[in-house]
Amino acid sequence: MYVLMACVFIFGYLCIAFEHPLKIDKAASALLTAVICWTVLVLGADSILPAITNINVTHGDNSGYVVHQLREHLGEISEILFFLLGAMVIVELIDAHEGFKAVTDRIKTNKRVNLLWLVGLLTFFLSAALDNLTTTIVMVSLLRKLIDDQKDRWFFAGIVVIAANAGGAWSPIGDVTTTMLWIGGQISASSIIVNLFIPSLVCLMVPLIYLSLRLKGEVERPPEYESLESHRDPTTPFERNLVLGIGLGSLLFVPVFKSVTHLPPYMGIMFGLGVMWVVTEIIHRGKNSEEKHPLSVIGVLRRIDTTSVLFFLGILLAVSSLATAGHLAQVAVALKESLGNIYAINIAIGLLSSVVDNVPLVAGAMKMYPLVSPVAIASAGSDINWLQSFVINGDFWELLAYCAGTGGSCLIIGSAAGVAAMGMERINFIWYLKTISLLAFLGYIAGAATYIAIAALS
Repeated sequence: MYVLMACVFIFGYLCIAFEHPLKIDKAASALLTAVICWTVLVLGADSILPAITNINVTHGDNSGYVVHQLREHLGEISEILFFLLGAMVIVELIDAHEGFKAVTDRIKTNKRVNLLWLVGLLTFFLSAALDNLTTTIVMVSLLRKLIDDQKDRWFFAGIVVIAANAGGAWSPIGDVTTTMLWIGGQISASSIIVNLFIPSLVCLMVPLIYLSLRLKGEVERPPEYESLESHRDPTTPFERNLVLGIGLGSLLFVPVFKSVTHLPPYMGIMFGLGVMWVVTEIIHRGKNSEEKHPLSVIGVLRRIDTTSVLFFLGILLAVSSLATAGHLAQVAVALKESLGNIYAINIAIGLLSSVVDNVPLVAGAMKMYPLVSPVAIASAGSDINWLQSFVINGDFWELLAYCAGTGGSCLIIGSAAGVAAMGMERINFIWYLKTISLLAFLGYIAGAATYIAIAALS
């Protein structure tokens, strides 16, 4: 049963990867994979769970333990999904009011190289202020206003994924895995910003510099943006700017809300959505239903890509079943025994996160490699060099934050940002693999090498 679970996950992953040749939507494959993995786990609980040394479950109650774990994982996943839904509704509401015109109208360049740098750097810093998932949603929405050709838009969306993940890695609120390490006490906010900013910037600079030497020509803007008279604006400048300001303010308010109330981020995003809902109802209350409906939250909800949300649900549930069964912990042990070096382990974890979600990988690493106290260092003896890497702000934890945050860019489904871009633009997995993956890998390795070099010199 243990091996069967791994086989089911691998088969499901291949179905997701080859979505277009199979002509089966990736959400269907992800949901089936999740349900089958959990079914195999609960049916084989008596044989699978006792083999996991860190789980002590009374015989005969293993199935109950599996159900309990499923509910716990579903609770954690639901927080991500509700956050995603709230952010998507806010962005779509801004888009319905054409609020992004305030930004797109100021981007005059059509040259590919100039647009590449503008989009890359804007995404990088915005991701650190918000988070990589929300930033990707915002930037992909912007790309729809700037680029007409689908393949060109896919290409820039791929750069957005790289930039969003790189920008999120050096901020304690920029990526969920960095936040996990921050909350867990493995890293501090000031240390992660200072020590990971340069490696993260290098991770983005390498692809941008390489592409700057190869890209030529200009992109073509959508027809409606070529002529201001092609359609009548559905909103006034005041309404557009108001909704844009409240929408971006709501997104920026989320980390503040979390730090003040200690409630999960999805509560902050739901608060922002509620405020926007009330404001839009008030400013459009005098319009007839035909004009008001497309600008309301109810109207915008129909535009949300629920398929990508279901895909996210399926893939995270499938991965959580492997975490419960002990597959991920076994991988962590194998990495320690086979590689030994903390830098090699982290680079491997980062690459693995492009295949398997980085959240359970980081969670597994946090459990497999406990935080070391100064007392333990004092009495370490011959293991002092190894243990020093696992103290607060140790090399292992900082490089783990970088690798887990940026390694997922190597594949389109390796990060929340990639999944969001894939769902919004229907990006082909194989196309991303051929076009973007190598760029992401080169940036990832260059950033990791930069961190290692700086650590060696300090």
